[in-house]
Amino acid sequence: MEPSQVTDALVGTTWVPPGLDPSGPWALAGGRWHWGTPEVSDDPAVLDGTGTWVVCLPAQGPMVGARFPHSAPAISPPSPDAPPFPAADPSVAWVTSLGRRAHALRVADIRERIADGDVYQVNLTRRLAGPVRQDHPGASALALTSRLAQAHQAPHGATLCLPALGVWVVGASPERFLRREGDLVISEPIKGTAASAELLTAKDRAENVMICDLVRNDLGRVCRPGTVEVPDLLRVEAHPSLVHLVTTVIGRLRPDVSWGELLDATFPPGSVTGAPKLAALKAIDQLEPTGRGPYCGALGWVDADACEADLAVSIRTFWASSDAATNATIDATIDATRTWRWTFGTGGAITWDSNAADEWAETELKAARLIELAQPPLTQTGHPLHRGDTAPQTW
Repeated sequence: MEPSQVTDALVGTTWVPPGLDPSGPWALAGGRWHWGTPEVSDDPAVLDGTGTWVVCLPAQGPMVGARFPHSAPAISPPSPDAPPFPAADPSVAWVTSLGRRAHALRVADIRERIADGDVYQVNLTRRLAGPVRQDHPGASALALTSRLAQAHQAPHGATLCLPALGVWVVGASPERFLRREGDLVISEPIKGTAASAELLTAKDRAENVMICDLVRNDLGRVCRPGTVEVPDLLRVEAHPSLVHLVTTVIGRLRPDVSWGELLDATFPPGSVTGAPKLAALKAIDQLEPTGRGPYCGALGWVDADACEADLAVSIRTFWASSDAATNATIDATIDATRTWRWTFGTGGAITWDSNAADEWAETELKAARLIELAQPPLTQTGHPLHRGDTAPQTW
């Protein structure tokens, strides 16, 4: 099924509301579709104003906020028995920004920084890239969003498409960055990942506790003294193909704390940076060969009128881009005439107890299911991460 056929099949059903044009601006966040020509802002101050905003905070760069004129609840996702909707070209393997050896060298570098006392933990990530199935990613984004709703159902999934700004972000995040209900703020950092609960280790628990302390400190900068608490520590959450350790941190904001002040205190999320945060960010900048883009930022919604919000950490996230220079260097097997690619980020926390082979395996565990949903495997060539090879090629 081609992307255009997918959109023809989806638009007008109970899943996609009438009037939503996949090639135009639209979003899916908080269980609601949003569409029409939006008001767009990069100023967090608008979140203290009026209306509902769909928000993307990239790891680097300004906020993208969109207030759409039309909104409707998302109901009746596609049947699980429906055929897959490939968002990426199924004939081409995905490639990686860091190969296994380069990743291992960076794990060793971080362990040296830990031994020197510079950091306790650094979240090391890499990017995977594959070509969009058609010239424009709008239909591909709707197909991918629908496929994830059909087969993955992430608790904090969201999509934001703003063609005029070159923004196509499709998130399947399991992790809450910030939930806000009036003056109550809730953060639920994830640290610790395994294929099953029995495989979680002391290292997983240690990295979670480190980030719990960091999040408590971040919230303490804007919350009333004595209100920052940890009501739930190290619970195990099951998600498709893996489990996570999750901790809940809550606090009560001081009167008149603005969204700008809240984000200054807490962003980027501690779970995708490390500790201490500034030193970890410096290490990330030095060790990761490509920028993170929307990955490891935040994605979700803010209802300024109700003073409510729910922002996810942008992990398990795809984004489309048309960086022709980068596309040309990704892999010779990708047709040079293609101008669009999907990128997906994956990574994990490196601590003193990290083993390079295990850390690489964790990045593959986090990526494998979602890449396969975006690009179902071809029977004759295997999983899209490993088309006839033992490891993805590097750009």
